[in-house]
Amino acid sequence: MNQELELYDVTIIGGGPAGLYSAFYSGMRDMKTKIIEYNPQLGGKILIYPEKMIWDVGGLPPLSGAQLIENLIQQAMTFEPTVVLNQKIADIERLEDGNWLLTAATGEQHYSQTIILAMGHGIPTMRKLEIEGADRYEVTNLHYTVQELNIFSGKHVVISGGGDSAVDWANALQPIAESLTVVHRRHEFGGHEKSVAMMKETCKEVLTPYGLTAVQSHNGTQIDEITITHMDTGEVRQLPVDAVIVNHGMIGDLSPLLRWGIEVNENGRPIIDEKRQTTQPGIFTAGDLIEYTNKLYLIAGTFVEGAAAVNSAKKYLEPEAYQQAYVSSHNKKFAEKNKMLESKVSVHASV
Repeated sequence: MNQELELYDVTIIGGGPAGLYSAFYSGMRDMKTKIIEYNPQLGGKILIYPEKMIWDVGGLPPLSGAQLIENLIQQAMTFEPTVVLNQKIADIERLEDGNWLLTAATGEQHYSQTIILAMGHGIPTMRKLEIEGADRYEVTNLHYTVQELNIFSGKHVVISGGGDSAVDWANALQPIAESLTVVHRRHEFGGHEKSVAMMKETCKEVLTPYGLTAVQSHNGTQIDEITITHMDTGEVRQLPVDAVIVNHGMIGDLSPLLRWGIEVNENGRPIIDEKRQTTQPGIFTAGDLIEYTNKLYLIAGTFVEGAAAVNSAKKYLEPEAYQQAYVSSHNKKFAEKNKMLESKVSVHASV
């Protein structure tokens, strides 16, 4: 190992909500922290729906995914963690000194006493339409994510999918699209109950259980019509479209866990104990990566898991450390920062 590698107390793999909040909280615990993210920017899965409105983060009014990412990043940078982007960790090895050597696919290495895996569902890849030739329309009017709502203004839009994102996109686009139809291959939707109810009440048509089975184009450059097939009866319908949005979920690659010597359950998720620790001592977990009884599948839940993982990592390094950090209103680490904030408020009030 290169002896010049800088040793970190904790290295967080993943820069989504769980990883970002873990980085903030580890700063509260005086831990030297590094975040490693596969994508070219921080934000995790929220990057897929930057314009979707998020209502369920405690203490915050509804805000867009992009705004939430901005807030999370700003908070995560409070204690100036090291951030590494565009790196996929290929190998993790425990060294003789008990610390971990992380090696990226690029060959770059990282040296850490503990690790927090906040990888979500793994490196995400959208499930694409399994229709031959459909990929040619991705440059025109076949979409797998919604980056800008206004490009669908005044158009006849069909959304294929039944999860949270599909339902939320339907509710966001319904007021601006000329018409909006939702097609889902199951009878029930997987989104939150209130969101599903709103979608069914306002959308032109909600067609279940239908699957998108073919696409047609008059000029070969864009989809003009789609074929949907009833999953029970085989009935076929044709729908004219200006734009098609497909949200059939994501495929995540978690195979590296086994290479890293981490035992997984029947769903390929890491086996963890009550400390959020994997079967490799010193490697902890948070966020969508893990599953356990009574897990809260909300962004708010990932914040709790991130803090719990950091607390466990801290106790792993320092068994005599406090179980958790002091709350921010009493934490001395924020004393100077509070003075700076109060000074800015005072200056602003006097202007």
